[in-house]
Amino acid sequence: MLYAIIGEDRAGTLDQRMAARPAHVARLQALQAEARLILAGPCPAVDSPDPGPAGFSGSIIIAEFDSLASAKAWADADPYVAAGVYEKVTVKPFKKVLPA
Repeated sequence: MLYAIIGEDRAGTLDQRMAARPAHVARLQALQAEARLILAGPCPAVDSPDPGPAGFSGSIIIAEFDSLASAKAWADADPYVAAGVYEKVTVKPFKKVLPA
């Protein structure tokens, strides 16, 4: 089943985010290699694709996992969690409707 993982950044953590990014992206690439990643990306903190020093307000990941528990465990092990970037992480089931 698909799950949405929504990470909300703690204010002032852009430097920590950038330092942890390679490890974070490597985990996403592993999901992609397993054909389990639907989409992933950051949410700019300002209305711009390149927010500069404003940074990001969080991230959204939609991927396939065996269960809600396994999706939560994967999210809990994210390098952004370990680095203190995410203030809050929400994991919930997701039903893709479009595009078909």
